[in-house]
Amino acid sequence: MAKRSQGLRSGSRHKMSRPSRERGLSPITRSLQTFNDGDMVSIVIDPSFHKGQPHHRFQGLTGKITRNQGKAYVVRTRVGNMDKDLIVRPEHLRKAN
Repeated sequence: MAKRSQGLRSGSRHKMSRPSRERGLSPITRSLQTFNDGDMVSIVIDPSFHKGQPHHRFQGLTGKITRNQGKAYVVRTRVGNMDKDLIVRPEHLRKAN
C-alpha cells in the first residue's frame, strides 16, 4: 500500500469546498477590504485564493487584528489556553459583529 499524503490541505475535503452557486473567483472587493488594529474578525477561508491562507484548523475562529504585515494582517486568536498569531490575507477575513 502507498503511504497516505500528509500535505497542508489533507483532511479538508468538505471544509475547502464551496457550494455550487459560489464556485469560481470571489469578488475583488474581498481582496481590497481593509482592517484597523483592534478590529474583531472571523477567519473564513476562501479556497479560490491560495496565498495567505491559514491552516484549515483555524477555519471559523474569531480573533483580533494586531498589526499589518505586508499585504496581510496578523490576527491573534485563542486556541485552547494559548494565544496564536496568524498571518492571514484579507481574502480570508470577515468583520465580526
